[in-house]
Amino acid sequence: MPPSLSGRRAALALGLGLAALPWAAKAQSYPTPQEGSWIARDFRFHTGEVMPELRLHYTTIGDPRGAPVLVLHGTAGSARSLLTPAFAGQLFGQGQPLDAARHFIILPDALGAGRSSKPSDGLRARFPRYNYADMVSAQHRLVTEGLGIERLRLVLGNSMGGMHAWMWGVTYPDMMEAIVPMASQPTAMSGRNWMMRRLLVESIRQDPAYQDGNYTTQPPSLRLANVLYATGTNGGTLNLQRQAATREAADRLVEARLAARVTADANDFVYQWDSSRDYDPEPLLDRIRARVLAINAADDERNPPETGLMEAAMRRVPRGRLLLIPASAESLGHGTTGQARFWAEDLRAFLAERE
Repeated sequence: MPPSLSGRRAALALGLGLAALPWAAKAQSYPTPQEGSWIARDFRFHTGEVMPELRLHYTTIGDPRGAPVLVLHGTAGSARSLLTPAFAGQLFGQGQPLDAARHFIILPDALGAGRSSKPSDGLRARFPRYNYADMVSAQHRLVTEGLGIERLRLVLGNSMGGMHAWMWGVTYPDMMEAIVPMASQPTAMSGRNWMMRRLLVESIRQDPAYQDGNYTTQPPSLRLANVLYATGTNGGTLNLQRQAATREAADRLVEARLAARVTADANDFVYQWDSSRDYDPEPLLDRIRARVLAINAADDERNPPETGLMEAAMRRVPRGRLLLIPASAESLGHGTTGQARFWAEDLRAFLAERE
């Protein structure tokens, strides 16, 4: 990368108010994460609505002069949700596949999530009904305008982040060298995946306490709907059977999940899950120019390989291949790819192929 561009990125990073995250684990093997915010002016949504100032929060790890890598989180998550020993701890440390000594890791809070602009900031149900195209557009503006990056070494995303990675590939085909979409398919929302999302959203919308988004306390349906959805579409059949081998054990697991603290806002939650409604990059897959390593789990409840959808779609990806992690008592269904130990070495080999 030209020195002028890397210098610009370093200056921008300093100018955007980056600060060390006070909650970052001190024992981590990678440099201390830094956080910042950037304002996208006059952000236009696909609906035609324009927000004069759209706040985009983000976290970075490593030297801005390193090879830029964009890492995208799942639905209702944030950059913080990826900074775990099981994910970041397996990837960003010395000698690991995305060693922060050589890479500049960028983890945005998606539009509608984390500390980026979202309904709960004040607009509530009057917030523009964004979709994945809006979210990816916001990420692109952050990367190019906010951080001054012209080309990415890699776009890697998990779950919703994986779907966003597919959209990056078809929308900005010259923007990256490689793409690693995980726990996702580049096909339209359909089947059980969409049915469960729709039921999750409707269970909150139809709760009288929701009051069309004008509630004063969080609707009680929020907790139950979240636990039902997570249990039905995450965790892995074999793994859950191992954890809940008796009815008593299953009851304890349910009770623990129901007792967990709920920090979500109902409007944010509804918008986040509804935003996938028109996702469908499949007609544009032949636009992808980057090398692609798609990583899915054989027991992924939301993207079951037996439908054949993923296999058919991959035939349309010019330089792509699929890594399917076998189901086992250790895999976690849709949550498998959140454990980087299952695929970190495959990522290392994939990135080394360029050399």
